[in-house]
Amino acid sequence: MPNKSYHDQFSKETNLKIRELGKSLPAFCRYFFRGIEPTTQARTRLAYAYDLIVFFNYLKSETTLCEEKEIPDLTIQVLDKVTPGIIQDYLEYLKLYNNKDSEERTNSERGLNRKLASIRSFYRYFYEMEMISTNPASIVRMPKTHEKDIVRLEGSEISDLLEAVDSGANMTKQQRAYHEKTRIRDLAVITLLLGTGIRVSECVGLDLQDVDFKNHGIRITRKGGNQVIVYFGDEVEDALYNYLRERMSVIPQPGHEDAFFLSMQKKRLSVHSVENLVKKYASQVTQLKKITPHKLRSTYGTQLYRETGDIYLVADVLGHSDVNTTKKHYAALEDERRRSARNVVSLRKKDSDESD
Repeated sequence: MPNKSYHDQFSKETNLKIRELGKSLPAFCRYFFRGIEPTTQARTRLAYAYDLIVFFNYLKSETTLCEEKEIPDLTIQVLDKVTPGIIQDYLEYLKLYNNKDSEERTNSERGLNRKLASIRSFYRYFYEMEMISTNPASIVRMPKTHEKDIVRLEGSEISDLLEAVDSGANMTKQQRAYHEKTRIRDLAVITLLLGTGIRVSECVGLDLQDVDFKNHGIRITRKGGNQVIVYFGDEVEDALYNYLRERMSVIPQPGHEDAFFLSMQKKRLSVHSVENLVKKYASQVTQLKKITPHKLRSTYGTQLYRETGDIYLVADVLGHSDVNTTKKHYAALEDERRRSARNVVSLRKKDSDESD
């Protein structure tokens, strides 16, 4: 099965990390992670683990609920001692706090919502299992979020970005020497992201057998493990094919033989590496926009919607499970289309029509 080895390995490493983090959590937390495993991705459970560590560290350091015990020794009864007020204080604490290494941490509105969502899922599981008698997290309202304008590249900026990748302009001599080694690969990565709107994790997860040049499609694994075919145009095909010719002359490190995109170390390209290369080239195009791989995804979605006007097609191609998510992201474009349609329908025939 395409991508299976990569995703199996990723899940294995993530589950090992969750197990390691679990040593810093109360023993009863393992029931939670075991219970949600069939319905969540390993990446989601890892995020829960990090969030729960912050939550229990807060209970230990900022409340009197667990003064007499270390966090791993806490029993599930401590959950019934937590009140909605304590959780509200916790959200306020998250806006600015120091972690266990005395490093300052902050959370945006989205960060606060995610951490409250983690606590809600945690409490809901034990409450529904009748292992606790209260569910204070369900009473606490989600913090209000203010929607930000979606950052995306416009037409000329897209061309400028691809030109920056292709030419390596404005680089130092040392940077240019490195660029010559990665130019074809980097151009293929960024062209693929801009031309298909796939997620960066889907990009680095591509295997050689996932790319079908005959039918102009790539097979990717979406969130939740579903596999779909995403089709690409001629520009993407050219960029991928040029890189593939170079890729086939490289002998990968053991365990990375199937990877389509390779790093300079001859290993599967990582998400972090793609984030860095997008940042490097985008900074040459615009200093006012913080461009990430996800912003390239938004750029593709914008271009597709402007060309087709089909919000359902955009949702399907981007892999959104709910079209309302897509509508929210492209609300400004929908308003733009509605505004442009104001004179499309004529109520009275013009004189020239009446004379016919």
